[in-house]
Amino acid sequence: PQGGNCAVLPKIKTEKENLMQLQSLSCRYTVRQLMETDVDAMLALCSGNPQFYRYHPPMATKASILDDLQAAPPGKTLSDKYFIGFYDGETLAAMMDLITGYPNPATAYIGLFMVDAAQQGRGTGSALIADCKQALRAEQFKTLRLAIDEGNPQSKAFWQKNGFALTGQRTPNENGAYLPMECELYNKAKGMCRTARIPSPVCGTCLFLFCR
Repeated sequence: PQGGNCAVLPKIKTEKENLMQLQSLSCRYTVRQLMETDVDAMLALCSGNPQFYRYHPPMATKASILDDLQAAPPGKTLSDKYFIGFYDGETLAAMMDLITGYPNPATAYIGLFMVDAAQQGRGTGSALIADCKQALRAEQFKTLRLAIDEGNPQSKAFWQKNGFALTGQRTPNENGAYLPMECELYNKAKGMCRTARIPSPVCGTCLFLFCR
């Protein structure tokens, strides 16, 4: 993994500037925007996480990944979307779909987070989420939000260990329901919330779902 100082959340600037600032999302891995040419690597990563797709069928395909690369929630554009890969050398170790300013300006939303099976059990997922939180705090985001599939114990356990709590909302779907979770990044009374980097054998995955 590649190191470096954490900075701030990337903004859409020139291609060179944007690539440089994407690195703020990880102090350990090389970070870059994922593109159509990365579909094979993305599909391999997805295929190594069958537990996620037991609760969130169907399995990913090249076509569905290409659709995901262009998907954005209501009211947002691709300029707010960072579908990024975390690389250990040439190996895609994890990927994340991050939407800024959704569902409100003070909130960032993780639409997808998945760790390669070979990287699990090393605390990789927790470390990446901790780095992401640090970058978002630097940009003054107050909340980080996502959703899990109802009934998936691994996803629920991972996100709870990383400071997320269920909101109490439930969005029914054809396979059950989506359950939103949130993590407070900044509390005016207490200041910035600290994140413990907790090694976990569980792969941290969440839904490709944009729910309020």
